[in-house]
Amino acid sequence: MAVTRHQTRRDLVRAAAVAAAAALACPAFAQAAPRVAVIGGGFGGAACARALRRLDVGLQVTLIEPSKTFTACPFSNEVIAGLRELSLQQFTYDKIAAEGITIAAQAAAKIDVLARTIGFADGTTLSYDRLVLAPGIDMRFDALPGYDEAAAERMPHAWKAGEQTLLLRRQIEAVDDGGLIVIAVPAAPLRCPPAPYERASLIAHYLKTKKPRSKILVLDAKDNYSQQKLFENAWKELYPGMIERIGLSQGGRVTSVNPATNEIVTDFGNYTAAVANVIPPQRAGRIAEIAGAADRTGWCPIDPVTFASKLVPNVHVIGDACIAGGIPKSASAASAQGKACAAAIVNTLAGRPLDPPRLDGACYNIVAPGYGFSLKGIYQPKDDQYAETDVTTSPLDAPPDVRQLEAEQAADWFKTLTVDTFG
Repeated sequence: MAVTRHQTRRDLVRAAAVAAAAALACPAFAQAAPRVAVIGGGFGGAACARALRRLDVGLQVTLIEPSKTFTACPFSNEVIAGLRELSLQQFTYDKIAAEGITIAAQAAAKIDVLARTIGFADGTTLSYDRLVLAPGIDMRFDALPGYDEAAAERMPHAWKAGEQTLLLRRQIEAVDDGGLIVIAVPAAPLRCPPAPYERASLIAHYLKTKKPRSKILVLDAKDNYSQQKLFENAWKELYPGMIERIGLSQGGRVTSVNPATNEIVTDFGNYTAAVANVIPPQRAGRIAEIAGAADRTGWCPIDPVTFASKLVPNVHVIGDACIAGGIPKSASAASAQGKACAAAIVNTLAGRPLDPPRLDGACYNIVAPGYGFSLKGIYQPKDDQYAETDVTTSPLDAPPDVRQLEAEQAADWFKTLTVDTFG
């Protein structure tokens, strides 16, 4: 195609994306060993890489992940509350590599979607036929005045499990009995929507047993949230008077912070915290923006059947980074999306028809040891996005043995998910 004076690289990328979307109905080329690169070794990326290899052992699959160890977010709130050690959250890629998947232990620095190459910081490049982006989230440090990467060392977000998790735990352990712990919650979309309220619950459990005069204040940029009545009932039952939540319409939206004084400013008032857990707004991981797969919202629009990017050709986006309609951003959703994306890629390369996927999702919340509840959903493509076709949630009036059972099921779910993902 000749490039006219009025055409730009963006025009070419858009044209190529349209052509690539059309090519999903039939393979554009025949190749003995197609090359599929997956960027991001979390629940979505690792599940996708393993599924690709299992569905077609002839594929050349490369998993690009600079960290040698993955630290899982599910159950990390228990680490913050002193109920679990961080080592139980960590997993290596050894078993994935043993399946014949190449592990590229460095960060992708640039992507040329027209040349189909990935550039690394050391100057090397990797060519691909299909690219899967599973970069998770990054914090939008420019979205909250006063909050940046340096501020996060004083007011940890702990929204990526690891050192931030331990930092918040140490701060809570050091707080005086009677100190105020503030949790700032952003507006949707965000990773794992119920997790801030699970965190408040488990911190309250720690305070109840160690520092009973302390309080928790949740400042929320939303009025409503997932499983709200279950959390509120649990707080009344387990932590009466310890947790206060101020929603959006009551002035709970945080407008700025001062890390030097631990001051948090809202629409209606200022609060000084002994410990400030500031969860900022989020966006898709930075590499998605570099690739051109993120739109103005910071997230990545996709085709719901194939997870193909709507903005760039031969690129798929899965997990927290993608815009998936009614599917919450969660570990189980990322895993399910990774497998569905792998099936779409393998079938496309083989020239087989594509069936709309049916994705299952589960979210467990632990509000105290032996006290859990859950939300389970089924999601299918509808009107160019995912819609929730069935949902079950724990009953509000469940007896203690049911709450205990769900807590045990949560532990089993986590073990099953991590073995399925990392081996």
